[in-house]
Amino acid sequence: MCRRALSVPGMMMNTIPVETLQAWLAAGRPVTVLDVRPAAEREEWAIPGSLHADAYDALWAGDTAALAGVTLPAGAPVVTVCGEGKTSLLAAEQLRQRSIVAYSLAGGMRAWSLAWNAAEIGLQRSAARIVQVRRTGKGCLSYLIGSAGEAAVIDPSLDPKIYVELASEQGWRITAVLDTHVHADHLSRAQALAAQTGATLYLPAQAHVQYSFSPLSDGGEVVIGQARLVAVHTPGHTEESTSYWLDEEALFTGDTLFLNGVGRPDLHTGVAQARPAAQALYRSLQRISALPLETLILPAHSAEPAAFDGRPLVATLSEVQMHTTLLHLGETAFVTDVLTRIPPAPPNFEQIIALNQAGILPNDPTLLEAGANRCAVA
Repeated sequence: MCRRALSVPGMMMNTIPVETLQAWLAAGRPVTVLDVRPAAEREEWAIPGSLHADAYDALWAGDTAALAGVTLPAGAPVVTVCGEGKTSLLAAEQLRQRSIVAYSLAGGMRAWSLAWNAAEIGLQRSAARIVQVRRTGKGCLSYLIGSAGEAAVIDPSLDPKIYVELASEQGWRITAVLDTHVHADHLSRAQALAAQTGATLYLPAQAHVQYSFSPLSDGGEVVIGQARLVAVHTPGHTEESTSYWLDEEALFTGDTLFLNGVGRPDLHTGVAQARPAAQALYRSLQRISALPLETLILPAHSAEPAAFDGRPLVATLSEVQMHTTLLHLGETAFVTDVLTRIPPAPPNFEQIIALNQAGILPNDPTLLEAGANRCAVA
């Protein structure tokens, strides 16, 4: 939905940028986020902990009581949110007329798609440490792995400077950047990050991308300080999809296996040709299932926005098997169920695939990336 922005004196002065709201939430500062989008839009992606008032139509109709029935916690400022930061201006103005301290989130959920937070993942045996970097507004999970002063980044989906700063805070220098596959729901920052840091760019061996990289075939290794990543070819979501096994303790599964679902096999093949990919996915999941049950599973996406709570999104292989019924099916039933459950395709996925293959990163990626990821079949 799109409406012409109203011109209300002083309203543009009462906005806050994404970075401010992100900092407030990360610091645990009292703040109420009020989402005023239609319910259907909110169902797909929302800010963790936000309240909801389906007030879009009433606000644009000029209903001065559009938010009259909304109960808000006392004492905390309110940040109103909509799709692009226009309707939320109207909502914030109504709240201010009730003497409530209220701001509109500049750029709305489209801008929020770049918001992020981080959580550290504890390891028992590995010499490495892992920081999970969660692009909460998009559900993307990337990983900073450090050991003995060196670091690797897997599936970067945020501005390269964020990973550089996080590594610097830990005393690490980024020496390797890896993607698990050619992504379809977000623009990869892997090439840009490698170029900025001088790190080696590793991708699964394939002929789809049009820029230089160091190919990793099944069993290939990347050394990070005293730690080691081993490539495990796990095709199905895409032909080249590869998981990375860190010191036989943690497995970065990309979009092959999630915490409660599996990768969809159709985005690079089309639904009509997805059956062979689903069969390959079944075999890949069988290979992963044969790993030690205490293996930590670290996917590239989450179905839910990552809260600002410092708690990593991770589970053991045993726990993932417990919560993912598809992993207990035989091949025929698995393929049938996966193909039946495929969700709608992510917005702009064909353009995103083409740009990722070409290694092109637009100046404003949010134009293409807005919306939740839809890479999983649950």
